[in-house]
Amino acid sequence: MKILIAEDEPSLRENLQLMLELEGYAVQLAADGQEAFAQALREPPDLVLTDVMMPVLDGYGLIRLLRAEPATAGIPIIVLTARAEQQDAEMGLSLGADAHLVKPYRRAELLQAVQAQLHPRPARERQRDM
Repeated sequence: MKILIAEDEPSLRENLQLMLELEGYAVQLAADGQEAFAQALREPPDLVLTDVMMPVLDGYGLIRLLRAEPATAGIPIIVLTARAEQQDAEMGLSLGADAHLVKPYRRAELLQAVQAQLHPRPARERQRDM
């Protein structure tokens, strides 16, 4: 499975890459939303992790572009942001993100969110748990 990381902070980008590669994922890296969108069009990933505050094109702009393009519209997106306000989470989700994590997040929390997006449980299983 291939994950595209859009993060402008090099140390965070590299930490995410290492964490995900250790779990067996292939990782693509982008320093901003515009670069991430171009990569997603060339080689669509199975999942996108995006920061919100990035130069050139922010995470919200990336979500808009990915959702508007038929080739990338169905790719799950997880927003990773230091912005912890409720309206920030609502903004990303209203644009089409599938999940929202606030930095700093725990490794287990990130891996659980990635797993949930890449391997969603069938509706029948979710209903049994209720």
